[in-house]
Amino acid sequence: MSKQDGSGRQISAEAVDDPAAHIMHVDMDAFYASVELLDHPELVGKPVIVGHASQRSVVTAATYEARRYGVNSAMPMAVALRRCPQAVVLEPHFERYAHYSRRVMELLGTVTPHVEQLSVDEAFLDVAGARRLLGSSWQIGTLLRERVYSETGLRCSAGAAATKFVAKLASSRAKPDGLLVVPDAGTLDFLHPLPVAALWGVGGKSEEVLVRLGLRTVGDVAHAPIDMLRRALGDAGAQRLHALAWARDPRPVSPGRDEKSIGHETTFETDRTDRAELHRVLLELSDAVGQRLRRAGVSGRTIALKLRFADFTTISRSRTLADPTDLGRRIYEEARSLYDQANGSARPVRLIGVRAEQLTGEVASLGLWDDDEDWREAEQAVDAVAERFGPGTVRPAALLRPAARRRHGHGDD
Repeated sequence: MSKQDGSGRQISAEAVDDPAAHIMHVDMDAFYASVELLDHPELVGKPVIVGHASQRSVVTAATYEARRYGVNSAMPMAVALRRCPQAVVLEPHFERYAHYSRRVMELLGTVTPHVEQLSVDEAFLDVAGARRLLGSSWQIGTLLRERVYSETGLRCSAGAAATKFVAKLASSRAKPDGLLVVPDAGTLDFLHPLPVAALWGVGGKSEEVLVRLGLRTVGDVAHAPIDMLRRALGDAGAQRLHALAWARDPRPVSPGRDEKSIGHETTFETDRTDRAELHRVLLELSDAVGQRLRRAGVSGRTIALKLRFADFTTISRSRTLADPTDLGRRIYEEARSLYDQANGSARPVRLIGVRAEQLTGEVASLGLWDDDEDWREAEQAVDAVAERFGPGTVRPAALLRPAARRRHGHGDD
């Protein structure tokens, strides 16, 4: 995999024509930071950090120049500035990011109607139908990147392959400002040397498990005995990773994604600033969203956070998961991370909300995260109790009132 700072970049410098490589992933380069630089052209080529200029804040985004010093999003601002003291810090403007996101997605739609937006700055396209008019995937990718830059002043990277999984890896490898086409016949040559962390669903814990087994590359996983993978990851996780390691990913580009969502929000009588208290509220909201998802038999691919501050400024943040979830705990972890990143300066909060979006009937229970397996069993048990005795009978300990928590042997957070 390419690194966040753009080292290890790989591109298709010459035209590649493979009709099978018709699935494309387009990803904006350092999107938030690049939008800010439109108003600060004098800072282009310099280390820039987007975030609130407070030691308690966190990094919202960073240019590639700052990333080379080890600065990454969600990092405490104090740490980022120690690593890169010469960086310029710019305040974020999320309404502008939404504006440019809409413009970019409209441009992608001029090439093909088969556009599946994943987040504010990335999308899948199926360009099979555009080949007759616009040429090969390499030509279409080149055209798209030129159009995006000429129309918005922003750079993007693109990857094309026979599957979504490999196309997304290719765009990541091509960053920044590059295009990589992986011909179908060369897919395994591209995929197998990559580290196991390149596989969707492999996080820190599962990577450690795989490396302890001597499985350091995707090729190692592909050639590992399936029983070994089952013992380490569970049956579902083993099957999924084995398929991905052989580049098997049948998912089509789905332009008509379901826009319905499930969410909960609450408005406080008085503005709240206590981080621990707001975390507890997020846990309660996330738990409710998870229960509704499970009752509906659906999962959410994107977790969204809504915040309204004391001055009635309202912002939203979202994160698209590698796999959909219906677990309250997983939703909470993402929502809490989004909150900590969005409100590192602890502005007083008037309203807070959590929402699961891009709903799908697919439930990804990969068995890759031991915690998820435990939480799934626990939340299903809570569902069963709620169905018999009513909602709220069993709740996470963190949501009990302090006195009740002390009676049950729980200390403060």
